[in-house]
Amino acid sequence: MEVIVDQDKCTAGGLCVMAAPEVFDQRDEDGIVVLLDAIPPAGHHEAVREAVMICPAAAIRLKEDR
Repeated sequence: MEVIVDQDKCTAGGLCVMAAPEVFDQRDEDGIVVLLDAIPPAGHHEAVREAVMICPAAAIRLKEDR
């Protein structure tokens, strides 16, 4: 799994950080998403998928290994 974020779409809601704090953070100055781990370990995949689903701006997408 590879995580891709579009900071231009981010509305700084912080839901991704609540769902997967090991993978996402927010900039202090404006709350825009910061990707901490673009290729998270398998133990975080479920939380990352949840973050993708609940992002109000659809600013997160996944590139899944097949």
